[in-house]
Amino acid sequence: MTIKLPPLMTAFIKAKNSYDITAFVACFADNAVVHDEGQEMRGTDAIRKWIEASNEKYKDTLCATGLTERGNQIILTALVSGNFDGSPISLDFYFTVNDSKITMLSIQLAGE
Repeated sequence: MTIKLPPLMTAFIKAKNSYDITAFVACFADNAVVHDEGQEMRGTDAIRKWIEASNEKYKDTLCATGLTERGNQIILTALVSGNFDGSPISLDFYFTVNDSKITMLSIQLAGE
């Protein structure tokens, strides 16, 4: 099944899967906030440190399996594979987008 993704989500996944930190961070607004694994990262400097550590620790990649859009919120469901127990796992990525940039991202187990 092929899912038609908005350009920002395509860029996000491409950057994540190629471990392109600069392109990944470029998807976010300067004051963006990310919630992942009980932590909150604010601003692109913190997001850069988070994704560098995540890439190193998990060496994970994303494969989109679902997409829902509600106004400026996008919920991307992806199968995430990497170096962690339970891999692969389905996760929901809750994005808030303004002016073609991610302003908020919350990552949760799919369906929670």
